[in-house]
Amino acid sequence: MQRQQGMPLDECYVPYLQMAGLYHLARLNDSGFRLDEPIVSAFVERWRPETHTFHMPFGEYTITFQDVAYQLGLAVDGRYVSGCLTDFHMYIEGGRPAWVWFEELLGVIPPPSQVQKFAVNCTWFQETFGECPEGADEETVRRFARAYIMMLLGTQLFADKSGNHIHIRWLPYVARLEEMGSYSWGSAALAWLYWCMCRVANRHVVKLAGPLQLLQSWIFWRFSRFRPAGYDTCS
Repeated sequence: MQRQQGMPLDECYVPYLQMAGLYHLARLNDSGFRLDEPIVSAFVERWRPETHTFHMPFGEYTITFQDVAYQLGLAVDGRYVSGCLTDFHMYIEGGRPAWVWFEELLGVIPPPSQVQKFAVNCTWFQETFGECPEGADEETVRRFARAYIMMLLGTQLFADKSGNHIHIRWLPYVARLEEMGSYSWGSAALAWLYWCMCRVANRHVVKLAGPLQLLQSWIFWRFSRFRPAGYDTCS
């Protein structure tokens, strides 16, 4: 299964992605990601929530901060990443309506048909921000960079099981692009992956969410016998 967010990486976004500490992740995403579902499913079946480890016939293994930093190039120290899903509108900065802030930061507001409470359809993001206009001024580039980063976070690091919506809880982060690099995106992504695997193990949930690129990359790196031919562990 091919996993890619559907928005090409424009060179004009690079300075903002570097500031945010997400450039390596963006490069990985831009090259495309093919999920090996049988391998990933086999490992998830061996995940034990009580120890947060994979129970293998030859011992216990787990994904660490070091793995996250190496595989995805994400910071594993810094300010913690937080957010609220259910009462998001109560915590918007300055008490402004969420969609007013959305329009201020991205320059446009999605039609009601593309919104589910506080989440926007990925297709709308792709169609609206898929290509930054040639010769765009700095403010336009920043808006497109914000949209790209929201897609990157919502589909690659913190995807839900639908994989089709982007929650606007990322607005407080993309509002200050220069400060995004001070957050520990790596530890947040690892915590989300742990939670998603525990949820599957405890509740018999069929569809796994989370940063599956991290999980698969870790499998290929730590267990070379499962690597496909031509796989580059340093890409």
